[in-house]
Amino acid sequence: MSKSPDSSVIVSKGAASQGLGTFGGVFTPSILTILGVIMYLRFGWVVGHVGLWQTLLIVTISTSITLLTGLSISAIATDQVVRAGGAYYMISRSLGIETGGAVGIPLYLAQAFSVALYTIGFAESLVQVFPALSQTLVALITTILVAILALKSADIAIKAQYFIMAAILLSLGSLLLGQGVEPTALPATEAPGSVGFWAVLAVFFPAVTGIMAGVNMSGDLKEPQRAIPKGTLAAIAVGYVIYMLIPFLLAWWADPATLIAEPLVMRRMALWGDAILLGVWGATLSSAIGSILGAPRVLQALARDGILPGRLRWLGRGYGPMDEPRMGTWFTLGIALAAVSVGDLNLIAPILTMFFLTTYLVLNVSAGLETFLQSPSFRPTFKVHWSLSLLGAVGCLMVMFLINAIATVMAAAIVLGIFLWLQRREMEGAWGDLRNGLWMTLVRTGLFQLQTTPDAKNWRPHLLVFSGAPTKRPHLTELAVDLTHNRGLITLSSVLPPGARSGSQQDALESTIKDYLERQGTEAFVRLVTAPDPFSGMEKLVDAYGIGPLVPNTVLLGDTEAENTRDRFCQMIATCHQARRNVLIFRSQPEHYPAFGGRVLTNRRIDVWWGGLQANGGLMLILAYLLRTSDRWRNAEVYLNLVVPNDQAQAAAESNLKGVVKNLRIGAIPRVIVAGDRSFDDILQTSSQTADLVFLGLATPSENFTDYYLDLQKRTASLPPTILVLASEELEFAEVLQKDG
Repeated sequence: MSKSPDSSVIVSKGAASQGLGTFGGVFTPSILTILGVIMYLRFGWVVGHVGLWQTLLIVTISTSITLLTGLSISAIATDQVVRAGGAYYMISRSLGIETGGAVGIPLYLAQAFSVALYTIGFAESLVQVFPALSQTLVALITTILVAILALKSADIAIKAQYFIMAAILLSLGSLLLGQGVEPTALPATEAPGSVGFWAVLAVFFPAVTGIMAGVNMSGDLKEPQRAIPKGTLAAIAVGYVIYMLIPFLLAWWADPATLIAEPLVMRRMALWGDAILLGVWGATLSSAIGSILGAPRVLQALARDGILPGRLRWLGRGYGPMDEPRMGTWFTLGIALAAVSVGDLNLIAPILTMFFLTTYLVLNVSAGLETFLQSPSFRPTFKVHWSLSLLGAVGCLMVMFLINAIATVMAAAIVLGIFLWLQRREMEGAWGDLRNGLWMTLVRTGLFQLQTTPDAKNWRPHLLVFSGAPTKRPHLTELAVDLTHNRGLITLSSVLPPGARSGSQQDALESTIKDYLERQGTEAFVRLVTAPDPFSGMEKLVDAYGIGPLVPNTVLLGDTEAENTRDRFCQMIATCHQARRNVLIFRSQPEHYPAFGGRVLTNRRIDVWWGGLQANGGLMLILAYLLRTSDRWRNAEVYLNLVVPNDQAQAAAESNLKGVVKNLRIGAIPRVIVAGDRSFDDILQTSSQTADLVFLGLATPSENFTDYYLDLQKRTASLPPTILVLASEELEFAEVLQKDG
């Protein structure tokens, strides 16, 4: 089992005074990513199709989802020390390393490809003004330049964004001082109102995303717990105000047909039209810078946590007083340049948007669950009700399907694939996460919902297996697996003599057994107890093991041939019966059970010696059916054997038995055997000699039970592997098999 190092111990090398502040580190990259190309090139299209008031509603709905996500981010950020990695770091420390990695890897790739997406967008707009330029060459040069900015230092890159912010403010000011325009002479590509409300919302929604740009700088912030909430929420608020003002200008100054036909209609409206071009260029460049700053930091955190394969761990190195991810930046630059060379990212752009929205969704789920579980370890100074976070998650999911349902499914498949890959690697973080708390809450709720009386409709064996060391009695473990189908509960128990091992040694032994079971692919609990003798320990477990109504209903153990322990063994069977635990005694050696010692099913036959549906008969049929439907015993034939005294009784017995088998639908083969002058023992030995497994009922323990059991052992000594069954629960097992019409 691989264990990742704890990134929480990797503290930024820079002193607090050297970190970025709220304005430069969070607000600036966030607001510049929010005020992007959609505002300049698609806002008029939105107003033209749905009108002013529906546009304001679209802006409000979209921003509400972003705001709810921002609240969730703020809650998580004020609860934990946020290191490098931003959203990945938050998710991995809340929902576990597999979930964090499953979201973090696509998030990194989305940011890396976004660098190319934005630089190509910048190149396209520049070439429209200067047609002589080569779009691909401009995009390549721009990508290299923004990477050089990021490599020089994050601080310089942030300062560069101040100039970009100035250009965007200039463009907005020029638009505010603008005027109305004449109707366009361009031909209409779409009729106003031809695109519906939700389709328009899907186009607009990416305009309000971008809050991760500041969160991804978490490792470079002076005070991330303070800066992330303030900077993120401030950027959302400022973006909302701007997005609520611009539609009024667009609706007042141009008709819907003009807004739809001219993507750069703002250039005609503005006091200084070229300021809008500066805004478009600034928006694309700021988004590219935000991505080239954020992506390597996510990659650095992924490498340090051991998410990436061993050959890529060097990407976790940091340099300089700010622990800057230079190697990760070079790596990201390579990916971005390769994408720019391809030139057309339209095919993958929707999936990239899905990855960002998936991150928002998971952050909302994480914050909502943390708050709902009320774990003592979750104590954010910025408190958000869990329902708001989960509402944000639902909103993200809805918008994902609205934007592109196919891309949503593809993104979900990629995230799930990475999650399963990380799970197979059996990674284990050195930090706690909320999964145990979530399971505890679900288990607690389930336990209180369970009925205290057995339920025939949902009955299945929950086994307490007295296996000792599983390596010595593997046949018991395998039989338990075959009976439960990984649906019932299995507990493998072992009794240790007092003083044989210390507490730490017992823990080590339990871990060894668990590791063995994991290698075998067996899902089972392990329980070790100390007692003066094995039978006292078994009785202790039968009496006390379990919680509430969830207790083992069936005890599975091997047989004993030792004379000095037979009385104690029979007494323990009586104890189990009194405790209403069914008893299964498996008379077999490991090499006689399928899959051990090279033995295979010879005749694929299970014999059930039956005396009716009541008591042992019903339980034996259930167990035989469970075996027959397991992987190892798949499609084995179950013979339901009934002995009658003479030929006169045979016809009626056959008719009744066939009716029972047909009604029960378990695929058993009825077989009525006429005893004549033969004893039952002779019939048993003759008829079941070639079976692979035999089920026999066990009498209810009484005063002479030890003598009875000794006699039973002698009578069945030469049989194939045999299971002796004692039904003890207060349950009509016939009801498990039968259904009322």
